[in-house]
Formats: sequence, C-alpha cells, structure tokens
Amino acid sequence: MFGALRLSLVLLILCGGVYPAVTTLVGQVAFPRQANGSLLTRSDGTLIGSELIGQQFDKDRYFHPRPSAAGADGYNAASSSGSNLGPTNKVLTDRVASAASDLRAENPSLTTLPADLLTTSASGLDPDISIAAAMAQVPRIAKSRSLTEDRVKALVNEKAVGPELGIFGNRRVNVLLLNLALDALK
Repeated sequence: MFGALRLSLVLLILCGGVYPAVTTLVGQVAFPRQANGSLLTRSDGTLIGSELIGQQFDKDRYFHPRPSAAGADGYNAASSSGSNLGPTNKVLTDRVASAASDLRAENPSLTTLPADLLTTSASGLDPDISIAAAMAQVPRIAKSRSLTEDRVKALVNEKAVGPELGIFGNRRVNVLLLNLALDALK
C-alpha cells in the first residue's frame, strides 16, 4: 500500500510539476514569441490579436475567416470547440445554408463556394483559410478598396504558406496577417 502511495506521489511531482516546468522553460527559451501566443501589436503597443487564434472580420474591405462555433457569438477562445453536429442535423444544415446565402450576397461573382467559408473548424478558432477561400473574396475586396484584382491576388499569394515541410497539408493564408498587409497597402 505504501509503495502505491509513494509511486503516486512521485508521479504527481514528475507529471504535475517537473514536466510542465521543463516544457514551459524550453518553450520560453527556444520559442518565446510562440510560447506567449504569437501576439501582434501596433507600433504604439496596442494589441491587435494573435496569429494563432481566428477573429471576426465582417467589413467588405477585409478577408473574412471561417465561421466559428466557439461561443454564442463565435471566436470566443474560452469556448473553443467544434459544433459536433452531424450532416443531417437541421441546425448544421440551416447554418451552412445561411453562410452560403451570405457568401453569395457578399461575393456575387462566385460560382463555387469554398467549403472552409461555409463550415467551422474543429476548434472554431482557425486563423487560416485556404487559398481558394481567399481568392473567392478578391473581387469584393478589390472593389471595396479601389484596387485591381491582380494586386489583391498577388498579396494573397505573397502571404500564402505551406504545405508544411513541402508535403503536409495545403497552402493557406492567415486572415489576420493578410488583412494587416491589406491595410499597409498605399
């Protein structure tokens, strides 16, 4: 009995104290920016957001992210989770139909609707969209900002990343970084 208690105490100290302390220290030393949330700030120190957590953009002049199921209004990091709704669930089908209707209204030239602009990610806080989802929004943004579509497309391609290690995943673009780059255009 005392052996089991001793083992439990040792494992509690190792797994509950030593391991988290070591991984936190390694993260802070090797990757301090990422370990602290990859936060972006303006030159005056004002926090803009995180590269790792999606946030809402709903003005015509900005690229829109994936829909979010995190919290009642979406993009609530404290409520991060998927909706877990099945493909025949009426709530899901109504939400996707509503998103499709909104997407067509905002982007009337679309013939194909990118799936990632209709469906939520597993966390509800995905900061990235596919290149197809970004390109689908180019005409609206170009018109709203009085830019050429070619200029906006070039910006999307400039900000695109991936696939990881050249083979894992697809090319994608971070919505916050893309919108900041749009704001920086003269």
